[in-house]
Amino acid sequence: MDLILSPQEVRVLGSLIEKEITTPEYYPLSLNALMHACNQKSNRDPVVSYDETTVLRILDGLREKKLIRAVSLAESRVAKYRQIFTDTANLIEQELALLGVLMLRGFQTSGELRSRSERLYNFSSLDEVDKTLERMKEKKEGPWVAQLPRQPGFKESRWAHLLGGEIGEEELVAIPAASVVQVMPEAGRMTQLEEEIRTLRQEVDSLKLQFDQFRRQFE
Repeated sequence: MDLILSPQEVRVLGSLIEKEITTPEYYPLSLNALMHACNQKSNRDPVVSYDETTVLRILDGLREKKLIRAVSLAESRVAKYRQIFTDTANLIEQELALLGVLMLRGFQTSGELRSRSERLYNFSSLDEVDKTLERMKEKKEGPWVAQLPRQPGFKESRWAHLLGGEIGEEELVAIPAASVVQVMPEAGRMTQLEEEIRTLRQEVDSLKLQFDQFRRQFE
């Protein structure tokens, strides 16, 4: 595949693809809406913080690659943007859903892809996801995706899009470390919550005891 995108271009293009499917009533997107789509904290990995100037610069690069187009609508005073990548990519609905999720959330197992793509396409089974991914590996316009070697600490192999080129060894090595970073804060928060609950229970017990002592003074 000749198309090579930067991570920033992948984020902007992926956001346009997602919003075209999930919120067609608000599509094409204004610059401000696209910026917020890129920066949203849910369904994104990693979470980024682009400003409008950054998004405009990225859009210029995507326009040069003939992947997006600015449009002017009669009912709007601001320019809006739509992706035209899918006009020539020859991707069916299922394939576009999986590619969009990979663009926005990074390496994932086929099980993760099935659950995270529900807003884009409702796969009937994990087998349908696997067959779609295998088909995307073989497309003459692609390959669009690659199955990565199973890494230590993971039960299943993961999939990646190839819009940014082949996956480097340094990216594969970084996968387990990233997972630890995500898990450890959760464990820390759970410990903190348990400690707070324990403290609250002790305070409630103390108040109950004080109330009983107060009440006995009038019996």
